[in-house]
Amino acid sequence: MGEIALSTWTDWVANRQNRDMLTYTPEAEAFRVEVKAWLTENLPKGWFDEGFEMSHEERKKFNLEWPSKLFAGGWICATWPKEYGGKGLTTLEGVVLAEEFANAKAPMRADFFGDTLVGPTLLQWGTEEQKKEFLPQILSGKMRWCQGFSEPNSGSDLASLKTTAVLDGDEWVINGQKVWTTQGHHADYCFLLTRTDANSPKHAGISYLLVPMRQPGVEVRGIVQPDGTAEFCEVFFTNARCSKDNVVGGINNGWKVANSTLAFERGMSATTGYRRFEEEYRIMLAAAKENGAIEEDSIRQRLMKYYTKYQILRYNGLRSLGATLEGKKDMGVIALGATNKMFWTEMHKEAMELALDIFGAHSMLIDNGPKESGWPGAQRDKRRDGYPVSPMMSAFFFSRSETIWGGTSQIQRNIVGERVLGLPKEPKGADEK
Repeated sequence: MGEIALSTWTDWVANRQNRDMLTYTPEAEAFRVEVKAWLTENLPKGWFDEGFEMSHEERKKFNLEWPSKLFAGGWICATWPKEYGGKGLTTLEGVVLAEEFANAKAPMRADFFGDTLVGPTLLQWGTEEQKKEFLPQILSGKMRWCQGFSEPNSGSDLASLKTTAVLDGDEWVINGQKVWTTQGHHADYCFLLTRTDANSPKHAGISYLLVPMRQPGVEVRGIVQPDGTAEFCEVFFTNARCSKDNVVGGINNGWKVANSTLAFERGMSATTGYRRFEEEYRIMLAAAKENGAIEEDSIRQRLMKYYTKYQILRYNGLRSLGATLEGKKDMGVIALGATNKMFWTEMHKEAMELALDIFGAHSMLIDNGPKESGWPGAQRDKRRDGYPVSPMMSAFFFSRSETIWGGTSQIQRNIVGERVLGLPKEPKGADEK
């Protein structure tokens, strides 16, 4: 590709960013103005200035104060019904809200597991008593949550879980182990899958419990990752307890309830999720131009492939939004939701391998690596025990896990094959028959 072709290509990419905008109703645009005004008033002074940065102490203070501001503004879980503390926003208003927070690069959630997973699950499956007890504390940010699904031998085959809950008077007594429990060391409560009927088929004997984490019989151990983060935990339950009323969706109905929770996890970023990939693309393209990697045919091809894929992700998000607004629930909509998670995680894993090739071997050194401290997807800039990792390498490590959590790519392919395409189910192993 010569200089003229290269210039034409990069100009085309830049121009495409501003095309194909979604048309919103006048009411949605008026709401957008309201959200922008609130963000302008409440974000730190200088937030929108080019090159704005906060010191470590300023960032720490902001992180502590921001959830209270979100709560006071009514933006936490704003799409929830008003009777449960939300604003009762329409779907389109919820999209506008997410877009403006994304445009401002402002945090939108107080607690991902509470706001996005267990909260919507309670709205769908919970009793009125459960909603009144837990939803206000999720909204106010006073209660933090973790997810207790995976076990050492029950990850992709989650229905084989062994953790048990036995009713003892007015309480469930819980014994077992969970693993990869994100933020388990900070959580006040865990939404936990347990086996409550050992004699039922494995999918039919599971219940979904809400369990206090700060009690005797609950031990949490952090699992340090290669990039130094320890957000994943092991959790051990030894005669831990919760109220018999803390079953969500009915006893032995936990499998259906859990699938609702996973659907919320996989479908949250339909119209804004592509933006961090767009930002990564911008960083990689600029670096490739600066260090000459753009002259390599394979680098140009892979950059264009990444651009094409995150645009597909963007348009699939718009398709999902359109189907939601029209109330469609046909097989095409189901297939789109089932494939999106697999699509973007595999795409991102390839993209982070491309980033390594663009920046070269020095990207692995903290002193010589990419200078973008706000690299999208980076979990932390430096390891706690002193072993440093660049923001880009942190994002690289995390991209490997994205193809696992929320359902591995292998399992997603089975779901698409069996439930969407109608292919025969995989043969069961000897221990499953």
